[in-house]
Amino acid sequence: MILTVLQWLFYIAFAGSAALLGVDVFKNRDKLGNTSKAQIAKSGFIGLLTNFGDTLGIGSFGPIVALMKILKVDIHDKEIPGTLNVSCTLPVLFEAILFTSAIKVDPVTLAALIAAAVVGSYIGAGIISKMDETKIQLVMGIALFAAAIIMFITHPYLGIFATENNAIQLTGIKLILGIIGNFILGALMTAGVGLYAPCMAMIFLLGMNIKAAFPIMMGSCALLMPVASAKFVKEQTYNRLVSIFISIFGLIGVALAVQVIGRTDVEKLKFIVIAVIIYTAYTMFKAGMKGRKEKIA
Repeated sequence: MILTVLQWLFYIAFAGSAALLGVDVFKNRDKLGNTSKAQIAKSGFIGLLTNFGDTLGIGSFGPIVALMKILKVDIHDKEIPGTLNVSCTLPVLFEAILFTSAIKVDPVTLAALIAAAVVGSYIGAGIISKMDETKIQLVMGIALFAAAIIMFITHPYLGIFATENNAIQLTGIKLILGIIGNFILGALMTAGVGLYAPCMAMIFLLGMNIKAAFPIMMGSCALLMPVASAKFVKEQTYNRLVSIFISIFGLIGVALAVQVIGRTDVEKLKFIVIAVIIYTAYTMFKAGMKGRKEKIA
């Protein structure tokens, strides 16, 4: 019952977001921006590559911005935040739809953690957004490095402190900790801290199967992004052509990545997750140190 409700929420959000974007693009078809073949090709490539990586847990916002700069995509800086949200909404919803039906997770655990993230992003927005971003980045960077080390030394392949995480649900104190943790992660998204890597680390440390993190983290983001996307569309602060092609090819990227994850041994997948967490920790710590130096200067 719970999974059915979640699935319908994802379907409704997907249809609504697609319709909103389609109507706005049609109404403003003479205001799409640069419509050259090069612009279309760059946008499609970015959408395919970044959403493939996003499905593996890498995240897409940072890579999209980096590739836009490297490939010199014709887009105004003020349009980038809106374009990120609008272009990634459909792929993230597609991820949530696929993973909630393909990967076994206890429905109560899944719904509770997703709800916690959504509530956290709403209630925590006013609080977290006023906190020192630099300190948040440094603390999260250190915490993720620590989590990655724990995940590495307890990996069964190493046989040092091997830990078998096969649980697909949380109960008792672990469920409470999971709800609190995802509430905090949902709130931290308002400060620009991605939810994917921290959520994967939390799921592992709470003793769940690492694959269970995918529907939880994707479902959490899937119910957050449509609202932000609708706001940017309403305010007309996004690049229509770039968003359309990142979305279309992003959906293809998600479909391809799902095949990879579905055929990947869980223990081998842990190494990918560890690499993602270390990468995220590095980028956060680097951003925090940069911000700290700027404040001192």
